[in-house]
Amino acid sequence: MSMVKRVKCGNANVYIVSEGDSAILVDTGRKEYLDTVIDACKPCKVKLIVLTHAHFDHAENAAELSERLEVPIAMHKDDVDLIESNNNQSMSARSFLGKIVLSASLDGFTKREMRAFTPSVFLNDGDDLAEYGIAAKVIGLPGHTKGSIGIDVGEKELIAGDALMNIFYPTLSMLYNDEEAMLESAKKITGLGERIIHFGHGRPVRNRIWVK
Repeated sequence: MSMVKRVKCGNANVYIVSEGDSAILVDTGRKEYLDTVIDACKPCKVKLIVLTHAHFDHAENAAELSERLEVPIAMHKDDVDLIESNNNQSMSARSFLGKIVLSASLDGFTKREMRAFTPSVFLNDGDDLAEYGIAAKVIGLPGHTKGSIGIDVGEKELIAGDALMNIFYPTLSMLYNDEEAMLESAKKITGLGERIIHFGHGRPVRNRIWVK
């Protein structure tokens, strides 16, 4: 059975999904936490880096970790434009708190210099990760970004990236490129049924009805 380990990297999370001696790394954190992620990866054999999306707080260490761990980077093709600049996809927010987070995010998008990388694996909704030794499937969750994905581990735990957020409290994504797509993705997560939801930011919670 695959196990999900949360690695806290400041206000963002990185996850190691392992089964036996095989593992995948989901997201990579900001460069300040590179050593934290490397140390967390040491007990297992990481075979793949999966990016839930390509914002810097999730992907900034992707190039470095791919080289050090000697593994490929996987993501959805619709987020490739974010590698060059996180500003290549527009972002919006409705709530007061969301607008605060949006302001901080846009500042980071402009100031951070994410080292470029070239993904060699492109993931789509329904893809199976069994070839990497992990009982997990890819779930397409567009909306926060065009190519946002989640990882459904053993039909028991979902790593949702920023398709949902728990920065202040568990909620819909506070920032989105496409609000309608984001809401549809939230409904899709609800439809998965009983799951532990692991967020890109914040502590895990049980799945629930996210959109009424």
